[in-house]
Amino acid sequence: MRTLQQCAEDLASGGISSRALVEDCLERIADPKGEGARAFISVSADSARAAADAHDALRRAGREAGPFAGIPFAVKDLFDVAGERSMAGSRALAEAKPARQHAPVIARMIAAGFIPIGRTNMTEFAYSGIGANPHYGTPLSPWDKQARRIPGGSSSGSAVAVADGMATVALGSDTGGSCRIPAALCGITGYKPTARRVPLAGVVPLSQSLDSIGPLGASVACCAIVDGVLAGETPVSPAVRPLSGLRLAIPTQIVRDGMDQAVSAAFDRAVARLSAQGALITEVDFAPLSEIGKATSKGGFAAPEAYAWHRALLAAKGDLYDPRVCSRIATGAQIIAADYLDLVAARRTIIAAMDALTLGYDAVLMPTCPIIAPRIDELTEDAEYFRLNGLLLRNPSLGNFLDRCAISLPCHKPGDAPVGLTLMGETGTDRALFAIAAAVEAALRP
Repeated sequence: MRTLQQCAEDLASGGISSRALVEDCLERIADPKGEGARAFISVSADSARAAADAHDALRRAGREAGPFAGIPFAVKDLFDVAGERSMAGSRALAEAKPARQHAPVIARMIAAGFIPIGRTNMTEFAYSGIGANPHYGTPLSPWDKQARRIPGGSSSGSAVAVADGMATVALGSDTGGSCRIPAALCGITGYKPTARRVPLAGVVPLSQSLDSIGPLGASVACCAIVDGVLAGETPVSPAVRPLSGLRLAIPTQIVRDGMDQAVSAAFDRAVARLSAQGALITEVDFAPLSEIGKATSKGGFAAPEAYAWHRALLAAKGDLYDPRVCSRIATGAQIIAADYLDLVAARRTIIAAMDALTLGYDAVLMPTCPIIAPRIDELTEDAEYFRLNGLLLRNPSLGNFLDRCAISLPCHKPGDAPVGLTLMGETGTDRALFAIAAAVEAALRP
């Protein structure tokens, strides 16, 4: 996997051209032995080549848009790109009108010189952490392909595209872990920003209360740079905060329940390595975390908010939906207004209580997911599908409910099953969290 910095340095030195970067991605997408046919719903080969040639000409003339101009990125299939349909991994929107303009985040990426290479596959309407899609196929995790393991979702194609070198970086959405789960299961880095920093206009919604837009990339710096573009800030690599004296808290509740052996070993190894380099890691009783499950027991935010958006489409084309996605959305019809308002109030109370408890720490530390990527053949029965989906979503969704920023980065040994390590910061502390994550990434590097 190339990082953004590597690409930028090679472009600046003339060691590679934008056209060569694009052609390499297109070749990997088209490789019949690879996952391109399942990772991408559509590929913008002609426009990507034309854009690359234009960027190369501008760079030769000394007029490039910036250091990252000419680098290809992948677009999850729920972002508006002018002239393209945003189908959100579904067949139900196949007749939707093409977008008239770019979503703001797409416009910002293109203005920074990034080149959209294609639209990536995803869980239909972003409603699952599994990453399976019965309409367009399910891309395999790049690890242990013979076992045919899930990529994680809902930003499945985006994660596989980055992991397999089909795009340098990719955009995803994150409502309960949809950037961080596939990043963890595919061995890359995924970021969920403080939601309000990045505009949601022009993006097919799942939950207006929880949705956020984030990047997936080969490194913490890749995610920090793209996050800066998405948020309308100056895109820069993060400063690295010293590990010595860094205060990290591991919750005693929930986050380590049910860990499999591979995740437990990788997490313990990461904690030991960080401690050895001076990080002050403490197990902390965060009682408000236990209140989240109680507050969301009747369906949480996603079910009623998704149902409000989907109800007319379900009535007209419900037979075209993935039945598992359809059933989850349909539960939103049973949630009454009073229950929803109780949930809104409970969220405020839990956030305030959690904020008070984490003031003395620089970040909260946890496994991104308690299990490694399950095999696709484990998902045949609905009961097991939903059990595994709940396990994958459990830890990442805490950050969405608490309205915080969070990042997942790899913490496994080379050759082992991918395992993600999550750092969760305070609301609005995105730049500080990137600096911490950069230090942790360096400490865990083999």
